[in-house]
Amino acid sequence: MDKLKFYNTLTRKKEELSPLSPPVVTTYSCGPTVYNYAHIGNLRTYVFMDELRRTLKYAGYTTKSVMNITDVGHLTSDGDDGEDKMQTAAKKQNKTPEEIAEFYSKVFFKDLERLHILLPEIIAKATDNIAEMIEFVKGLCDKGYGYETDDGIYFDISKFDGYGKLSRCNIEDALAGARVAVNTQKRHPADFALWKKAEKNHIMQWPSPWGMGYPGWHIECSTMSKKFLGERFDIHTGGVDHIPIHHENEIAQSEALEGHKVVNLWMHGEFMLVDGGKMSKSLGNVYTIDDLISKGYSPLAFRYFCLNTHYRNKLNFTFDGLNGAATAYNRLRSTISACKSAPKADAETAQKVQAQKAAVIAAVYDDLNFPLALGELWTMAKYACREVYDAAVELNDIFALDLHLPQEQVHQDIPDEVKQLADKRFAARKAKDWATSDALRAELDALGYTVLDGKDGYELRIKN
Repeated sequence: MDKLKFYNTLTRKKEELSPLSPPVVTTYSCGPTVYNYAHIGNLRTYVFMDELRRTLKYAGYTTKSVMNITDVGHLTSDGDDGEDKMQTAAKKQNKTPEEIAEFYSKVFFKDLERLHILLPEIIAKATDNIAEMIEFVKGLCDKGYGYETDDGIYFDISKFDGYGKLSRCNIEDALAGARVAVNTQKRHPADFALWKKAEKNHIMQWPSPWGMGYPGWHIECSTMSKKFLGERFDIHTGGVDHIPIHHENEIAQSEALEGHKVVNLWMHGEFMLVDGGKMSKSLGNVYTIDDLISKGYSPLAFRYFCLNTHYRNKLNFTFDGLNGAATAYNRLRSTISACKSAPKADAETAQKVQAQKAAVIAAVYDDLNFPLALGELWTMAKYACREVYDAAVELNDIFALDLHLPQEQVHQDIPDEVKQLADKRFAARKAKDWATSDALRAELDALGYTVLDGKDGYELRIKN
């Protein structure tokens, strides 16, 4: 297996991967709370998770990856405030939580497929693992870390040395400056819920030693990672928003129960901004993959857009930026796919192609530096020989951009009658019937479509 280096959020430095049981690398990724559509900021995190798994596989490792589906327990804040997100969505849409979870899970997995994101080997639903969560909470109570109040079971952070080590917050300062807790029975304002006692009208609840209730959000990931990966595993991934609360609490409850370090490496993807600011429904700048498709963009153009910024850097989404990424992506794919019919290179050029391929791989192996890897790939593509195509076929296992395939002529969601007009125009253009080509372009423009011509085809895009 090849040597890989990844940045560890816990230690704040790059570390060489050293799996517990090579060649297997065990990973746990925080999945979606399936109460609404995943937006492009959410999906950027899953592109990062996919980059990691694909790189591990390419380097010769076998992955045992788990991703949870949160269908209970995630309250409307990342702490312990508000209603369960699933219950809120169920009430609002007049459906059962199970119906809500099934619908949004299907949409989520469809989005992953569109973005060529590989599914982890294990998908774990929270509601399928309630019994294990109860046992986990009982274990923490038996060890003196959990205590009961009128509304639930809470984790006593004062009992766990090192609380705050992931986010590097000073817990004493945090407690001294904390607001007065709504729950006066909590020993400290930062104590978090392991199990919540349910009110009679709460839709989702299960019997437990503490009465009817439901799990806290944080306990889900600790329980399911233990169940499927064991008491120790290699890598835990998620978004940076999980660092100060969710992952901090995971570390506390997991290490409290096991009595030792559980996760070797913590990796986090940065936020996506929109037009330099935060995504917000009130601002109307929250976009889904369906929204991008409706505007004529390929999901893989969005993947290419994501790969142009390192996963640990903020990514600012603008449509101008996406336009530039889509144009570059189509040009790169056209260049590489044309190499399929190009002649073989001479020995010197073939050696240069191999050197560039090695540079691509080296960039990816150094903490998933895909922006640098794409630059090296562009340099490789300029050699325009059959060896470039062969290398791209192999590298597609990492990039998942179908760079070696011919450019798609039109997007599948565009109406058939528009596709037929575009095909007629393309045929006229190939025949150098410029008058007909221009007339059909004008007709497409009137229907709201822009035509982007390439060397081997064209792309239709819905005008913004």
